[in-house]
Amino acid sequence: MAIILYDIPSAKVSGNAWSANTWKTRYTLNIMGLPFKTEWVEYPDIEPLAKKLGIPPTSKKPDGSPYYTLPAIYDPSTKTYVSESQLIAEYLNRTYPDSPSLFPNNTLGLQSAFEPMFMANIRPLWTFLIPVVFRTLNPASSDYFRRTREQVFGKTMEELAPTGEAAVVQWNQYKEELGKVAILYEKNGGKGPFIMGESPCWVDVLVASYTIWLRILWGEHSQQWKDVASWHGGRFNALIEGLKVYEGVI
Repeated sequence: MAIILYDIPSAKVSGNAWSANTWKTRYTLNIMGLPFKTEWVEYPDIEPLAKKLGIPPTSKKPDGSPYYTLPAIYDPSTKTYVSESQLIAEYLNRTYPDSPSLFPNNTLGLQSAFEPMFMANIRPLWTFLIPVVFRTLNPASSDYFRRTREQVFGKTMEELAPTGEAAVVQWNQYKEELGKVAILYEKNGGKGPFIMGESPCWVDVLVASYTIWLRILWGEHSQQWKDVASWHGGRFNALIEGLKVYEGVI
């Protein structure tokens, strides 16, 4: 029986799939060779659906109430709902040990330590990308996204993206931060596009998901994507090309 992946749709992108967070789970399922199907959920419907089905919250809101996000999965073979991309990957690796592992050789702890560093590296991206996400969403989600993100950032959607010299400085900062990640990839002995060489692991899924996110949102012919694809010897373009066979949207 197919696992259900709950994802957020956009009719403006090929295949509907655009979210970096849900791409982590899509890559995971495809790499592990696990059959799945997608159920599309608009932003305002995530919390009601999660409460109805019993999908666990992923964090708490400032007022202490549960906060529900996607991705989430339902595994009919165990009748289990799981949310949050890394917890989903851990669950799948435990439950299906005969599938390719994203945490080989007991590297779960080591790979988990990578994510906070990487998320700090890509912090310069957020104000560039949030307005692009807003424009990408379906009408059913865009109003919700505007309201919630403007509350977080304290600016209107139109004020968020940096402009002029500030944009140049912030873009160069992102390039510099990505360089720190590229240095880690260079330590794989030149054996392949992945951080461990020839086989992808969770770190690759994490980095690739935020990389393909840029290509999808900006478009492969945009100057922004051409920049990222060429930086650091084309390291990050090579990464998502190495995972291209696992991009299937079902």
